Amino acid sequence: MKNDIKILALESSCDETSAAVVVNGTTVLSNIISSQIELHKRYGGVVPEIASRKHIEKINPVIQEALDEAQVTFEDLDAIAVTYAPGLVGALLVGLASAKAIAFACNKPLIGVHHIEGHICANYIENPQFKPPYICMVVSGGHTHLVYVKDYGKYEILGKTRDDAVGEAFDKVARSIGLGYPGGPKIDELAKSGNSKAIDFPRSYLEAGSFDFSFSGIKSAVLNYINQSAMKNEVICEADIAASFQAAVVEVIVDKTIKAAKKHNINQIALAGGVAANSKLREEMQAACNKEKFYLQYPSMVYCTDNAAMIGCAAYYDYLKGIRHGMELNAVPNLKIGEKIE
Repeated sequence: MKNDIKILALESSCDETSAAVVVNGTTVLSNIISSQIELHKRYGGVVPEIASRKHIEKINPVIQEALDEAQVTFEDLDAIAVTYAPGLVGALLVGLASAKAIAFACNKPLIGVHHIEGHICANYIENPQFKPPYICMVVSGGHTHLVYVKDYGKYEILGKTRDDAVGEAFDKVARSIGLGYPGGPKIDELAKSGNSKAIDFPRSYLEAGSFDFSFSGIKSAVLNYINQSAMKNEVICEADIAASFQAAVVEVIVDKTIKAAKKHNINQIALAGGVAANSKLREEMQAACNKEKFYLQYPSMVYCTDNAAMIGCAAYYDYLKGIRHGMELNAVPNLKIGEKIE
């Protein structure tokens, strides 16, 4: 249809090179993702310089594949969207340079998207009827944010981590019990065969009424448990450690999310980010929402991890508001949500 808005979106904030063509924010014509997980496994985590070089290598083929799969050309597009913050600065610059080049050469509007806003908006892709206001728990390798989504593009951060992001804690605990990288999916799988009550790891709630998070304590508790067991020549059960750690983390996340929804009289909750793919988190959050008669929304696995479709979705709502960016748009590696450049 003539009024359809087609957006080519690019995402390169960390270790996935992705391009997508999205129509009207929710119809995904293509969503190509080139992952670097296998490349970074040997280092136990993402190496920024290697990630940037791989983005340079992959960005053009990924864009072309996205266009081909969507059966569109540059001329068919209404705008070019790209993640400009937050993330690894070198990785962000690769996507930005490509998006600017296309926008300039094809005379198309450029829309810069905040990465975390993209994760939140991923919830609209498969359920366009889901709308603000709601409480969104953003959990990923680099972020842990409890966000009050008041409207499209209007956010209030209710709480965030004071130290490690939850995904970072998963990775470090996974490394300590020999699971390797990426830690989140590996702990999730191993925990299914473990006893979540075997080890009483601490739950950090911080001061009364706080919606902030802290995961450095439980990470240290896991390491201390492993070291003390080794000193005593005790055999550890990796599955029990994984299950007990995961249960402690999920308990705090679910509890604070539900309390935030009650405080703000909101009966809708959403999950977003890579850790939103965690089966225990989904299960426990759903149980808590059922108990409170809240509605729970979360994306499919492919839209939990970094992808360009979510960037195209977020860009659509900015496009409707008339938000455009110029060629001076730059990467902002530590920009907070709600502080996006307009």
